[in-house]
Amino acid sequence: MNSLSGVMVVGLTGQTGAGKSTVSKVFAANGFAVINADNVARKVVEKGSRCLAEIEDFFGSDVISSDGTLNRKALAAIVFSDKNKLETLNTITYPYITSSILKLIRLHSSKNEKLILLDAPTLFESRADDFCEIIISVLADPDIREKRIILRDGLSAEQARKRMNSQLDEEFFETHSDYIIHNNGDLDTVNEISKEVSDKIKDFYQTNTACDEQSAVM
Repeated sequence: MNSLSGVMVVGLTGQTGAGKSTVSKVFAANGFAVINADNVARKVVEKGSRCLAEIEDFFGSDVISSDGTLNRKALAAIVFSDKNKLETLNTITYPYITSSILKLIRLHSSKNEKLILLDAPTLFESRADDFCEIIISVLADPDIREKRIILRDGLSAEQARKRMNSQLDEEFFETHSDYIIHNNGDLDTVNEISKEVSDKIKDFYQTNTACDEQSAVM
């Protein structure tokens, strides 16, 4: 739960390859400000950052390219083959990521953008769900996800499976979310459901805001 008055943060998460970006676009079109945690994660490990220095200290210079930037493929090969090293990477990066997300939430709030969608693949692992009042998870069948990951990231089937297996399982998402959206390929259906969910959340927010304002004048 965030502590900013009048702000509602909705967490959007789910399995890799499930197609969160489709849902995110619908929410953006319906008036939600969107914070993309993947973009934040890339920014905190930019060349010269403190976070990148910590990564190099632990994983060594092999994960740093000749130009001083993060060698993502080299790092991925390490962490997606060793769960303990993935946990270490998360321990290093998550504090930087969550700090940046909080700053962005405050920035949107200062612009009177009070409905915020936090698009975060590792929402639960990073504890960023603590900022959220509502959580939506996007799920899809494993074979569909595998094909999407291979196409999206140019990975082998084995590499795609390693990334899939590094995540929380479907049952976890189902039991820790307020809404579940299944995205197995019918784009019109996913868009329709996403619009319906975003409308419900907007209505809920507006009703609560009106009640709070009414209480304040009594």
